[in-house]
Amino acid sequence: MINNPFIPAYKAYLKLERALSGNSITAYINDVQKLFQYFESIDKAPSVKEISSADLKKFISWINELGMLPATQARVISGLKSFFSFLMLEQIIVEDPSALLESPRLGRKLPDVLNIEEINGLIAAIDASKPEGMRNKAIIELLYGCGLRVSELTNIKISNIFADSEFVKIVGKGNKERIIPIGATALKYIRIYLEQSRVHIPIKKGYEDYIFLNRRGSGLSRISVFTIIKDLALASGLKKSISPHTFRHSFATHLIEGGADLRAVQEMLGHSSITTTEIYTHLDRDYLKGIINGFHPRS
Repeated sequence: MINNPFIPAYKAYLKLERALSGNSITAYINDVQKLFQYFESIDKAPSVKEISSADLKKFISWINELGMLPATQARVISGLKSFFSFLMLEQIIVEDPSALLESPRLGRKLPDVLNIEEINGLIAAIDASKPEGMRNKAIIELLYGCGLRVSELTNIKISNIFADSEFVKIVGKGNKERIIPIGATALKYIRIYLEQSRVHIPIKKGYEDYIFLNRRGSGLSRISVFTIIKDLALASGLKKSISPHTFRHSFATHLIEGGADLRAVQEMLGHSSITTTEIYTHLDRDYLKGIINGFHPRS
């Protein structure tokens, strides 16, 4: 891969000036590196000052031919625009070659959701006799009960839980903090896990305050949470393809279908824009029909 001397400075800019999380920074850097992988594949090694709009359009055609999904292409283009904006800001280049790049048109994909019976089935499939049983119950209850992202779940600390007032402090994207109500069921399983399971784990230094640990006493990884959920889906006989984010979708959808205020859900999800939350207002036709029949004067 071409060794770009501006990558370290760009990384520092993303961290210090834009206050992005580690995962977001890695994604932005990977997007830029894809461009230089392309140049490497065609035996071309331009400096950033030599990259033209034509080069970028050829790169977009290249990733399209590789079969990259439109949503992924859009994210890569966004990453490149951020990189060239940084170069402009630092006066390394005088013209932005990405200015005229257009992202592929994306359809608004409705998120998959689970109904309450499916969620209960997943929880029932957890083997409570195993050491990790109560931990996994607490994980599902937090993902669904609080609408957490998987990275928020794995980074949650014991000191973030305020059991008396039934709130939990979450550190989300860009290190933004928010306070979310936490239900009695989630608190119950967290307490059981902490008192009966976690106390028997030899905890590694630096992880004393983290709630969710693996059997070696270090933090639970995002991949581990994905694996736990995939295994539960298999054990419960669930045919849907699910991930930790499915519980976040279900949390939002069930709240809105139950009549929750959209801005309250936005606050709990940690969305900076209400338009992001509005995707969860997809309601089934029977529900909409019931609203019309029940409340419209002409029904």
